[in-house]
Amino acid sequence: MAFKHTSVLLKETVDGLAIKPDGIYVDATLGGGGHAYEVLKRLGDKGRLVGIDQDEAAIEAAGERLREFGDRVTIIRSNYCDMKSQLKSADIEKVDGIVLDLGVSSYQLDTAERGFSYRMDAPLDMRMDQRQQMTAKDIVNTYSETELFRIIRDYGEDRFAKNIAKHIVQERTKKTIETTGQLSEIISHAIPMKIQKTSGHPAKRTFQALRIELNHELDVLKNSLDEMIGLLNPGGRICIITFHSLEDRIVKSAFRKNENPCVCPSHFPVCVCGNVSRGCVITKKPILPGEEELKDNSRAKSAKLRIFERREETGV
Repeated sequence: MAFKHTSVLLKETVDGLAIKPDGIYVDATLGGGGHAYEVLKRLGDKGRLVGIDQDEAAIEAAGERLREFGDRVTIIRSNYCDMKSQLKSADIEKVDGIVLDLGVSSYQLDTAERGFSYRMDAPLDMRMDQRQQMTAKDIVNTYSETELFRIIRDYGEDRFAKNIAKHIVQERTKKTIETTGQLSEIISHAIPMKIQKTSGHPAKRTFQALRIELNHELDVLKNSLDEMIGLLNPGGRICIITFHSLEDRIVKSAFRKNENPCVCPSHFPVCVCGNVSRGCVITKKPILPGEEELKDNSRAKSAKLRIFERREETGV
């Protein structure tokens, strides 16, 4: 299957980077290269783009799509949490912009054997990087009931998490849970039918939770944001597209903390903590997809774009 992914908030994101023609930019979740292609179109001969993705299929597809830009493109198979060391290996210390398009790609969802979708029966996989040994099947069959409850509650934000975890543990004592279809059926038995009729697919939240846990998505995001902001040149921007409230909360909080890191009590007349602002939040409210985009791409529905601009640190 060809790698197909419709880039969400494409124009808004690339406009948000405020591109300098001779700048260096990073698409840290390269996917099929949609955002990267638009960035490269706006770069001059001296401009450069680094694309990072951990998915082998994405790397191949983006390499093909961006071939016309020649050596102005460097593609690296890695997780964006290793961005700093990967850039250093490419002799890059600072960059002028970073794009993060979080979550799962249309290709990953639509390719049954990747095991991300609850709509198609396939082996329970969900690995974004297939070099990783552990799969969603391992989580479903080895985590304790308490651990399953925690991840479904925290990462899936499902109010039936306790019952879903209980049903999973009961069923796996009878036989190993091998496929997405098996798991979907188990989950549907754990959620009241009247709720299912009004709340979409019953497995949606649990599948999200398993994917986040397996790929450490929230930890990677939380632990990478400060470092990525530190990689920006003054005037450089980071644009992040999130798809659920957990990611958005992390991004919003990190941007706010980098804009105003002062921890002095509010009654202090002047700041004495020594924490210095690293820039400012460009998007006081997130940018959302317009009606036209939502009509063409239903998966854009929950997307939110936030932008932060690096400034010269002063007062140190």
